[in-house]
Amino acid sequence: MKKKIPFCTLVFCLFFVVTPAQAADDDHTKTLEFLQGDGVYESGVMVFLKGLKDSIWTHFDLFITDAKALAAIFMIIFFAIKSYEMMVGDKQLEIMPLMRPFGLAMIILWWGPFAKMVAFPTDVVAAQTEQMFNSEQAIVNKLRVQRSELMLSVANSLYTYQSQTEVAEKESDTWYGEAWDSVTSTVKEGISTVVAPLLELKNRLAVGMQLLFTQLVELLGIWLLRIAVYVIFMLQIIYSSILIILGPFAVAASILPAFRDSFSTWIARFVSVNLYSGIAYLIMYLTGLMQEYALSSEISKYQELVGKNGTTADMTKFAVFAGNGLLSFGTVIIVFLIGAICMFTVPSISTWIISTSGISSASSTFGRSAGTVGAAVRKAAIAVV
Repeated sequence: MKKKIPFCTLVFCLFFVVTPAQAADDDHTKTLEFLQGDGVYESGVMVFLKGLKDSIWTHFDLFITDAKALAAIFMIIFFAIKSYEMMVGDKQLEIMPLMRPFGLAMIILWWGPFAKMVAFPTDVVAAQTEQMFNSEQAIVNKLRVQRSELMLSVANSLYTYQSQTEVAEKESDTWYGEAWDSVTSTVKEGISTVVAPLLELKNRLAVGMQLLFTQLVELLGIWLLRIAVYVIFMLQIIYSSILIILGPFAVAASILPAFRDSFSTWIARFVSVNLYSGIAYLIMYLTGLMQEYALSSEISKYQELVGKNGTTADMTKFAVFAGNGLLSFGTVIIVFLIGAICMFTVPSISTWIISTSGISSASSTFGRSAGTVGAAVRKAAIAVV
């Protein structure tokens, strides 16, 4: 007759298949990197984003020829307007205003070096904040590995205690059956008092599903943070690439008096968008400090559970911890979510420094337009009905 395999055992087998050789890995860092990446933010993706930005920026001269032709036409129109004003006597001959179109034309001719010159201050800010972020992430990644090792120790301890309680249950069943036939009801009551806590502890230490669910929740939290970071950097790449590729048209249009401010507006937007990197790294550094605190806090609690410096583990705390539903204190997960929310404030913060319409304004305009279209559709539907 075949024996039935307990459900908890199946869950544990599934968990250890999903996380292969985790307990037997001498260097737990490699296992953690395989499961969750080599850091809170995967270095490979960050390097890819930097390379993507540099690659796109090399195509700054796609429309330089068209912008030159447009600038030449606008210069003819500009000089015609100025000549007419001086011919009719509305304006006196002024040399400096006539030099402005030539200066703008020179900017178009040297567009690549000019764009790099404008982006240089923002690159300095990004380099400084990135250095701060990297130093903090080195600390966070070490704490992350230490916390993961302690979580594995807690899981192994819980599994060991569960096995012990199963053995105690088997022994108590035999003992209880013999006692039922040979002793009085008073002895039976005493045996029940001893066995009941063991069975209760066994049920509370069924941690198979809790381990799997904890891993999934933490992976979800860290990926929400990563997605927020990657979205901000991708927005910067897209916006800055469009600005640098189509920027010569803004310079050419600013030759005409009617579009005089288009060039200064382009500079403000270009600087604001390029500040995304510096602000993002600064926010990632600040959230890294929060992650360091959260990891240190949970590490101290895990050490208390498994026994620090040779002390004995507290079975009461183990039982309460296992009954919480998650084998995590939740601090790190909450910090990941807070970091994801904070990353989406980068566009708004950049407009505080360089006052211009950022992504928040674009989102608001899009929302208002969508609301207007929706209202028009509803009115049309009501009219038809």
